[in-house]
Amino acid sequence: MTKPPTLSENEAQPFTVAGLRMDVLEGAFSWYIRAIDAVVSRDLDQRTAHLDVAKGKGKITALLLVDGHPGIRPSQIAEVLMRDRPATGRIIDHLVKAGDMRRESDAEDQRAQALYITEKGSALAQEVRDIIREQQDDFFDFIPPRGSR
Repeated sequence: MTKPPTLSENEAQPFTVAGLRMDVLEGAFSWYIRAIDAVVSRDLDQRTAHLDVAKGKGKITALLLVDGHPGIRPSQIAEVLMRDRPATGRIIDHLVKAGDMRRESDAEDQRAQALYITEKGSALAQEVRDIIREQQDDFFDFIPPRGSR
């Protein structure tokens, strides 16, 4: 039996996206991470289009952090989001205006803000968790569950 012909490295087909050769990005881990992020984010935006947290990055994380950590400070959220305080402030402003969380003066430091989830925000956080779990199941449905090998 003869082996099928193989392509040498020089004859291999170049990596292309939309018909464009990707040059050194073919092996760049950072390019693949950005591509995956774009696909997953676009999908999540579609799934959450009807919610206050749709479009843009950081709203879901901020919502879940406030839901899970009553009294959290905006600076802590900024650190997790890896964003500056003004950008984080805009995210928080959006969620406060939507009625998903509220600001209070911190009991220990009146100059600092503490964030708390509202009843509406808590329900939204649970809906977002369900959507994220569904998305994970959909994206990883090709991997068999543990113990089912």
